[in-house]
Amino acid sequence: MLLPQEIIRKKRDGEALLEAEIAFFVQGITDHSISESQISALAMAVFFNGMTMQERVYLTEAMRDSGQVLHWADLNLDGPILDKHSTGGVGDVVSLMLGPIIAACGGYVPMISGRGLGHTGGTLDKMSSIPNYQALPSDHQFRQVVQDVGVAIIGQTGSLAPADKRFYATRDVTATVESIPLITASILSKKLAAGLDGLVLDVKAGNGAIMPNVAAAEELANSLVQVSQGAGLATSALITDMNQVLAYSAGNAVEVREAIRYLRGDARAPQLHQVTVALAAEMLVLGRLADSVEAAREKVEQVLANGSAAEKFGQMVAALEGPKDILENYQSHLPLASVAAPVFASAEQLEQGQFVEHIDTRQVGMSVVALGGGRRRSEDTLDYSVGLDNVIGLATPVDEQTPLATVYAADQESWQAAAATVRSAFKLSSEPTKIPTAVHKRIGG
Repeated sequence: MLLPQEIIRKKRDGEALLEAEIAFFVQGITDHSISESQISALAMAVFFNGMTMQERVYLTEAMRDSGQVLHWADLNLDGPILDKHSTGGVGDVVSLMLGPIIAACGGYVPMISGRGLGHTGGTLDKMSSIPNYQALPSDHQFRQVVQDVGVAIIGQTGSLAPADKRFYATRDVTATVESIPLITASILSKKLAAGLDGLVLDVKAGNGAIMPNVAAAEELANSLVQVSQGAGLATSALITDMNQVLAYSAGNAVEVREAIRYLRGDARAPQLHQVTVALAAEMLVLGRLADSVEAAREKVEQVLANGSAAEKFGQMVAALEGPKDILENYQSHLPLASVAAPVFASAEQLEQGQFVEHIDTRQVGMSVVALGGGRRRSEDTLDYSVGLDNVIGLATPVDEQTPLATVYAADQESWQAAAATVRSAFKLSSEPTKIPTAVHKRIGG
C-alpha cells in the first residue's frame, strides 16, 4: 500500500521515486486526497534533492494524464500539430506572430497560453485585450478554428493538466517555484496534453527572464528537451536573450498593435524579428515542413512578405468572435490609455554618457505591472490600455531629446510613477556596448 508520507520520506532522503509512486501522488493532488502540507513537503524535498530525468518523465506524464489529453487524428489534418512555449520575458509578443506564420506555412498550431506572471507578460492577457475575442472557447469551437484557420491562441481550460494548477499554487506560496524538475513538469504536462507532433521551447536568459544567465537557461532547456523527448514528443529549444525589452512595446493592447504592425510589415524590431524567424524556422524543420533551417527561413520570409501570415491572424481573431477588421482598424479596436508622454533621461544620467549600456528589463516589466497592465495578485483586473511603447534598446545613442520610452497611463500620478521606474532602469555610458546575440544556443532536436 502506498502512503504519501512514505513517498515524501523517500524523496527527502534523496532516493529516486518509482513511476507508481509518482502516479499515486499526482492522483492524490488531482482528487484532493493528498493535503496541501503533503504537496509542499514533497515540493521542498524535490527542491533540495532534485529528480532524475526518468523521474521527471514520470512526473510530467502523470500530470499530463491528470486531465483531458487532446487528440487531432479524427480531423484528418494535412499538416503537423506544432506549438511553442516561452519561459517568459518583457515585450515577448512572439507567439502572436509565430502561430499565424506556421499556419501560413502549412502547420496547425493549437496554442494554449497562460496569463502574465510577475514582471513577464502573458499571451492570454494580450489576446484578451481584443474586443469580444473568445480566449476560452468551447472544445468544439477551438478544434474548428484550428482545422479551418490553422491556428487558435486560447487560454488553458481546467480540463488540461489540472494537477499542475494545484501543484503550482502550492509551490508559489512555499518558495519552490524555481525547482527545475518541477518547472519542467509544469510546462510540459500542459503541452503534452495538447496532442502535439512537435514542440519548440524559447528559454530566455538575462535580467528580464526567470533564468538570469545562459548557463542557468541551458540547464532548464536540457531538462525540458530530454523530458519531452522521453515522453515521446519531438522537441528542441532555443536559448534567447532577455537583457532588454524584446519588442518596441510592453503591455497588452500595445503589444497586440505591434504584432499586427509586424505581420503587416509596417515595423519590425530587430531582436524580435531575429527570435521570431529563428523559432519559426525551428518549428518548420521539426514538423518536416522544411528540409533545412535555410529553407525554413525562406518560407517564413515569404509568408510575411506576401501577407498570408497577417491574413491568418485576422482569420483567427474573426473565427474566435473578435473584430473582422482587426488588421485594418487595429487602432480603433485597441485603444491606448489617455495619459501618454515620452520619458527622457535625467541630467545626471546624461552626464554618465550618451549610449545605453544596461537596461534593468525586469524593472521595465514591473513598471507595466504598476500601471495596471499586470497582476500583483491573481485576482487583479487588468487595464489593457496601459503600457510602454517606443522602448529603446542597448547601445542606442541618447541625448536630452531622445525618449527612453513612451508611457501610456490611466492618470497623471501613475504616469509619473512609471516614468520614474522606467528612467531608473536605464544606465548610460560614454561608449556603445555590444548588443547581445538574439539567439544564444540551440538544444536538442
